[in-house]
Amino acid sequence: MAKPKRIYLAGPEVFFPAEEHQAIVAEKKRLLREYGFEGVDPLDTELAFSGNEAKLRRGHRIFRANRELMDSCDAIIANLTPFRGISADPGTVFEVGYMTGQGKPAFGFTLDRRYYRERAGATELDELGHTVEDFEMRDNLMIEGGIHGSGGQLFVADQPGEHRFFSAELFRRCVRALAHA
Repeated sequence: MAKPKRIYLAGPEVFFPAEEHQAIVAEKKRLLREYGFEGVDPLDTELAFSGNEAKLRRGHRIFRANRELMDSCDAIIANLTPFRGISADPGTVFEVGYMTGQGKPAFGFTLDRRYYRERAGATELDELGHTVEDFEMRDNLMIEGGIHGSGGQLFVADQPGEHRFFSAELFRRCVRALAHA
């Protein structure tokens, strides 16, 4: 039997309370298993920290551990629902770029139907007089363009999910597309 493809699960869920994070990740992994994939969460590491370890060192160790997880995966599914602002979580965006830079397919989803420009105030210029991009994309053109350029797809919710940042049906659409890629 062939080893299932490993799929990196990127998104802001790593910042949620442990119980919420675990419930969402468990559902993602369950849906991936239905299609013969193995889900890999950024917290699936063996990192242990000592009480006196500097925060900067901890951060670098987490980065290296997550990079190793991404290197061990064949594709990424990213939760690109806006988080702490008008755009996707910046760490998630980096992970999408890292994976597509390796030639790995990226799929994403967002529960926010609005285009990026609408979330930015539906104006041509921001309060500093800087142009707000308007390409009728759900986020910055480099994010959505990178996903499509990798052979992947960005899925947008038709309705609210069971959680503000998660919809099992929307995630299933990503998994189905990945299975047919």
